[in-house]
Order: sequence, then C-alpha cells, then structure tokens
Amino acid sequence: MSINQKILPAISNHQALKKFIASDYEYGILMNFQLAQLPELIQVMKDSHKKVLIHSELIKGLSSDEYGAIFLIQNLNVDGIISSKPKVIEVCKKRKVIGIFRFFIKDSTALGQSISLARKIEPQYIEILPSSCTNVIEYVTQETSAQILMGGLIGSKAEINHCIKSGAISVTTSNPDLWI
Repeated sequence: MSINQKILPAISNHQALKKFIASDYEYGILMNFQLAQLPELIQVMKDSHKKVLIHSELIKGLSSDEYGAIFLIQNLNVDGIISSKPKVIEVCKKRKVIGIFRFFIKDSTALGQSISLARKIEPQYIEILPSSCTNVIEYVTQETSAQILMGGLIGSKAEINHCIKSGAISVTTSNPDLWI
C-alpha cells in the first residue's frame, strides 16, 4: 500500500469525519476516539471506500503496544497504524499493513535515537513532529529508506507547501480547514 496524497486528514470528532467522508481523500487517520467507537467509525469509512489509519497512542482504551496493533489489524481490519513504538511498526510490517513510525524532534539526541530505531525497524514511512523541523527531512531520508510525513503545529497552507517542497510526501493535520 502506498500513500499518495499530500494531506492526511487526522479525524478526531464526528463533524471532521463527515467532512473527510465528503472529501476526495482516500486515507484518513482516526484519533482521540474511544476504542468502543472504532468498529462503527471504521465501517463508515470502509463503506465510503476510504482507507483507515489509526493513531494507536491516541485511542482511549486501546493498549498502544503490539497486542493493540494485532487487535486493530485482525479484528478491525485497519489499513495502517501510526505509532512511536517500534514493536507496533514491526507488527504492521509482518501483517502487511502500513506502519508509520512517528517521532518527535526535541533535540539532536532525540533525533539520533529515533534514527537509530528507524534503522533497526526499517519503516516504510516516518512521521516527524513538529512540522517546523523541515531541515531534518533530507538527513532522515539519507539515514533511512523511509518516506517522510510531517505533522504537528501545521497552521497554514503555506506551511503544508513548505513541508512538501522540503521533501515530505505528505502532511498530517487535524485542522479540517486545511483539508481543501
């Protein structure tokens, strides 16, 4: 599976879900929902021919470990998972769904540790936060074989365009006004 859209809508409420369903986007990320809500939300997305990504660490009541990932893939038939946990990404690879390894750049030590983990797990995709760290895209691309997504603190179309021009294949945003 391959993500071929410049904006990845992050959906955290029913109003945003309706806007996503009405959009031309194929992939959407569910986050900030309760585990009990996921089966119905996923079914709505699948019925609308959408692909479902789950931000496993932002689902209330879901264990954000490899067992939670197995549940999402096996029982809910998700198309992919976003996680900062290497074991979750490994489960995604084994089960042939999209695994997006998410990491936060707060300093050079965090960057080095994240690169080291990414080299071990070899994710197809890496999401870097915050989006203002576009200067590390080239370095991360050189050090890993992953395609880069940017997220966090996206406030304008200009910021999205800057991320894409800097080498990101996509930008995640929970702001529906930027999904246009």
